[in-house]
Amino acid sequence: MKKNHQFHLVDPSPWPIIISFMLLNYASLSIMMLNKKTTTPILIMTVMMLWTLMMWWRDVHRESTFQGHHTNSVVTSMKYGMILFIVSEVLFFFSFFWSFFHHSLSPSHELGNMWPPLSIKSFNPMHIPLMNTIILLSSGISVTWAHSSMCMNKFKETKNSLIITIMLGGYFSILQLYEYLYAPFCFSDSVYGSTFFLTTGFHGLHVLIGTLFLLHSMIRNKKLHFSKTHHLGLEMAIWYWHFVDIVWLFLYISIYWWGN
Repeated sequence: MKKNHQFHLVDPSPWPIIISFMLLNYASLSIMMLNKKTTTPILIMTVMMLWTLMMWWRDVHRESTFQGHHTNSVVTSMKYGMILFIVSEVLFFFSFFWSFFHHSLSPSHELGNMWPPLSIKSFNPMHIPLMNTIILLSSGISVTWAHSSMCMNKFKETKNSLIITIMLGGYFSILQLYEYLYAPFCFSDSVYGSTFFLTTGFHGLHVLIGTLFLLHSMIRNKKLHFSKTHHLGLEMAIWYWHFVDIVWLFLYISIYWWGN
């Protein structure tokens, strides 16, 4: 059927209603896991959710790459949506930084009137944290190279630069795991421990998601889904990765260096 507009009216899809019921069950199974200490149901539900999301994203790929439904207006609206999503992520991390500065600038009597709190041995910012900073800054350069290569239709250079970025992201995650395993304090060590592990932990989760996002883009690049004028998925992955880089810089300067 012909249409006289540039917008995409999505066909009826089963995935939204299925994923909504899965999220409802996920909340119930989370309560079951916390009370009965059983993890099998929630693991099964997680696998089912991932499978459903993969099917949903497969349909989006078909609509954009093969059916041509993603016109200029649709692409513009998706870019605005991604910008709003990143803004929401900024506000999410803002709450953690607010908590950190609230307690560090005016430490209470329970914290020993000092920051870091009494008996807390913090990390040396010149060791693994500095290495992770160099890694993420380097990955920001390589992912910018990937975008530049894609804009010039250099698919091999795009693939090579994405491989470098993915490897750097994986290396960052390994170093952060090593840091957690040998941390001299734990999550329950006053507000310092909870703030540290919440902020760095959620950032580490975003690094893992960004790495998978770039891996997915690399697979699509190999399947020739992208061109210099049609690579919105890759562009959004690059935006997300730069957001991860910037958050880490604030995190390193405030929590690892200044807060030390």
